[in-house]
Amino acid sequence: MNVRAELRPRGQVSSVLIVDDHPLYCDALAAAIPVVFPNCVVEQTASLKDALKRLETGFRPDLVMFDLKLPDVSGISGFITMRDRLKTVPILVISALSSSELVRTLMAEGAAGFLPKETSAQELRRVIARVGAGGKYLPKAYAERIARDEGGGRAEPEHPTLSALTPQQQKIMKLICAGKANKQIAYELSLAEATVKAHITGLLNRLGVKNRTQAAVLVKSTMGGESGDPEARAFLSS
Repeated sequence: MNVRAELRPRGQVSSVLIVDDHPLYCDALAAAIPVVFPNCVVEQTASLKDALKRLETGFRPDLVMFDLKLPDVSGISGFITMRDRLKTVPILVISALSSSELVRTLMAEGAAGFLPKETSAQELRRVIARVGAGGKYLPKAYAERIARDEGGGRAEPEHPTLSALTPQQQKIMKLICAGKANKQIAYELSLAEATVKAHITGLLNRLGVKNRTQAAVLVKSTMGGESGDPEARAFLSS
């Protein structure tokens, strides 16, 4: 199948501005764009300051691909500055941060889409095509989580084994993630310490891990929406 024919959108993008301070990733983005938009002019900058200087020369891109973590910005202020500077130009935000709270905020502030940095090259080209054609893009997992949050529903654990925990095991797991020792957990839940140990043994078996540390890492990575991403929260508060 001809990739260019498959991915070419209805609209045509003739110029793209990439703002990313990681040379290898920036080059990967630049290489993906001509596959979707042949003869497209691609400009690369490594900071918000350099991007604004480029715009001052008269360059007006049809699409901006913007990394949140730049050396001269704090939080999402760089994105806000670029959005206000370009008004109607779509901005596809790129980030290694994965908090649904952060993504929801960016979309509410007018981002055309959110692209995790681990996205495959083929999916990257599809995203560029969609956003370049005037569409919006969110990875399916983020879109579903945000929809659940906005609908007032409680996000379900994403890992299939997490949903198998009993209500008591889930309470204990939450306290483990908070750094509580068995004795503290027993006190807070009004349980005997031996009972807490039995519950922990059971939840470790259900999660398929060997100890409390592994369980905490698993739960924090798969239930980030509940515990929150500290780095993402720092971005939002900057």
